[in-house]
Amino acid sequence: MDQDDIKFYSDNAEIFSKQYDALDFKAVHHSWLSMLPDDGVVLDIGAGSGRDARFLAEKGLKVVAVEPSKALLNIARNNSLPFNIHWINDQLPELSKVFSLHIKFDLILLSAVWMHIPLSNRERAFRKISNLLKPGGKAIFTLRYGNFSDGRSAYETSVAELSQYARKFGLLFEVLTEQKQQDQLGRQDVSWDTVAFTFPDDGKGSFPLIRNIIVNDSKSSTYKIALLRSLLRIAEGHPGAVCDQDDDYVVLPLGLVALYWLKLYKPLLDTYGMQQSNNGRIGLGFVKPEGWGQLTDMSLMDISIGAVFTQEEKADYLFQALKDISRTIRDMPVKHISLPNSKERVFFVDLQRQSRPDDTICLDMAFFQSFGSFYVPRAIWDSLFRYSIWIEPVLINEWASIMSSYKLNKEKKFNKLCYLSALQWDDPVHKTDQVRKRFKELAVDNDMLCCWSAKKLIEKEMAVDHTFPFARWPNNDLWNLLPVKDKINFQKSDRLPTNKKLTDSKEEIIHWWEQAWDKERREFFTQANLALPSLSSQNDSFDDVFQAVLLQRDRIKDFQQLQDWE
Repeated sequence: MDQDDIKFYSDNAEIFSKQYDALDFKAVHHSWLSMLPDDGVVLDIGAGSGRDARFLAEKGLKVVAVEPSKALLNIARNNSLPFNIHWINDQLPELSKVFSLHIKFDLILLSAVWMHIPLSNRERAFRKISNLLKPGGKAIFTLRYGNFSDGRSAYETSVAELSQYARKFGLLFEVLTEQKQQDQLGRQDVSWDTVAFTFPDDGKGSFPLIRNIIVNDSKSSTYKIALLRSLLRIAEGHPGAVCDQDDDYVVLPLGLVALYWLKLYKPLLDTYGMQQSNNGRIGLGFVKPEGWGQLTDMSLMDISIGAVFTQEEKADYLFQALKDISRTIRDMPVKHISLPNSKERVFFVDLQRQSRPDDTICLDMAFFQSFGSFYVPRAIWDSLFRYSIWIEPVLINEWASIMSSYKLNKEKKFNKLCYLSALQWDDPVHKTDQVRKRFKELAVDNDMLCCWSAKKLIEKEMAVDHTFPFARWPNNDLWNLLPVKDKINFQKSDRLPTNKKLTDSKEEIIHWWEQAWDKERREFFTQANLALPSLSSQNDSFDDVFQAVLLQRDRIKDFQQLQDWE
């Protein structure tokens, strides 16, 4: 806070104390009363008169109350003697005395505080608050709209600003007021919103560990972020890629992890030329002349699962690049990601020796396994899938933040939009073009049908639909792309087809698969067997793929709660 504001509160401490105490806690905070924990530790930041701290302590909660004005704090402490409240003279954004307690909180309350925090300090303040929450803990902010008429500083507040911080630091976000609430003191030019943030808890501590690696771990390069994002994309998009698993670990083919690493870094390095470590003079360990260096003119869209490469199509160079990446993953991020306050590693790599390909390579399960095995703790694997919708934005924001701090990137004057564009995942255009081309070829001699309506479909009315919406589950595999009427595609939008809708459309969907991809069976089944649950790497049954689609539909619905489409 501004020191002049703190002095103003101190000079008028008696007046403010009586004013705050005249208001009832339940009347002020009715929108979030149902979120009060039954027990635990609460942090009241900007405690003022102590009204809220006393109410919370009376409920049996352990309360730490923070107030930057010593005069207000003394009045609050004297009026709270019967209650077990720990009083601290401290302030945002540092909260140094609070952090010295080494306590994580079940509830953090900032009532009528955020408007006093200058915009330049807010991101740091929010990060500090998020780091003080227990897994499952909540932070409640009340936002004031309207300026002061007595000389106090007031900076603009908004729900949108806080939602951005929530995405950046891995908290769930919820607006608790349907519309701005009237001021309890009757001021016509003042209104309020209440928002809540939750630190997700999977009950096993893996989500907090993932978040700690992203937000708090020291990083000399972007490698840790790249590894986590590669694993997240596999966890969300390729449940069929698991080689082995037990109660403790899920085993992935190392080559697949390396492929996703390549797909993430290629636009950053080859398209944008963005620095990826804090020493711009030292090259990246996986970028070598006889591997990565020979792939710079290869389109990222060509390096897809199931694709086949000959020596003329740079099979040897792609193999060498994935081999170099595998070594880098083992020797860098895996070696330096450990449990908090410990040297115990989180991930493990078993690197396997293999010979260069003689003729062709196919990006399939056998090829990926030839590089070795990557071991992911089961709880982390489960969290990467369950919380991917919240984890990925945090990864992207942190990756962009790290890159923006590097000297060469600053000299090139990349802005935030450049970083976010470079970090965008995948490109849906390539595969939809492949479907359109195949549809056009088949339509010459066949009557084509819309997969959702079973009605005749002509090219000018055709759209390519992602069965599972790309916006929420980015997958461009052949099995996930269907020719449909453009009006139906527009109506479906980003909704998830119901189990019944899929079942009713089974005949049309399988007919399209058999008709369109008979000559691309290897690519089709490699993609499906890696992306869908319960399929073996040897599966070549379209019917089994459809049954796996039904199962994957239920998994996506369970974790992402998408709106149904019938």
